[in-house]
Amino acid sequence: MKMKPIDPKDISKKENYAFLTQTIVPRPIAFVTSLGEDGVLNAAPFSYFNVVSADPPLVMISIGKRAGERKDTSRNIVEHGSFVVHVTDEDNVNEMNETAANLPPDESEVEKVGLTPVKSTAVDVPGLQEARIRFECELEQHMTFTGNEGETDVIFGRIVHYHVAEDVLDKEGKVSVDKLKPVARLGGKEYAKLGKVFTIDRPK
Repeated sequence: MKMKPIDPKDISKKENYAFLTQTIVPRPIAFVTSLGEDGVLNAAPFSYFNVVSADPPLVMISIGKRAGERKDTSRNIVEHGSFVVHVTDEDNVNEMNETAANLPPDESEVEKVGLTPVKSTAVDVPGLQEARIRFECELEQHMTFTGNEGETDVIFGRIVHYHVAEDVLDKEGKVSVDKLKPVARLGGKEYAKLGKVFTIDRPK
């Protein structure tokens, strides 16, 4: 096949973003709650997100800065030290999308969208009742990477408590993706539901 070579240094930040988000797909969406300095509960989605370790249980969220300033979520996590990550699914995807609105720090996306805060077990940041799975996290490490046109905060969170709705568990107590109905992020404005699931035996 004929390949087109592209040097990321030769294209803009916007073009790099478009190419990466169109090709590294599908991506899980972290629906994150965090507390501001004045106690305002912030909620925002991030698809530069994944699990990075099971022992210790760690997740990673990448949050780009806006005009050189940290976004509310990144600032809140770094200053407060804890946050909650929720799995985005078919039932909460619209609410998740609404929280992406650019609100001032003293205005809560949770209140604006009409989401329901629930008390956490191991951290003081509330979670959201509308999510079937949530991870209570403490800040493990914060890193900053500098590019040609801006900076990105990378947050590593250690999961200190899990919450899972019983109705997504099968008879063996495992999470059923068919019941969870996760939603993934693609490029642009596109999202994807869970498609056909198949299995492949791993080589011995």
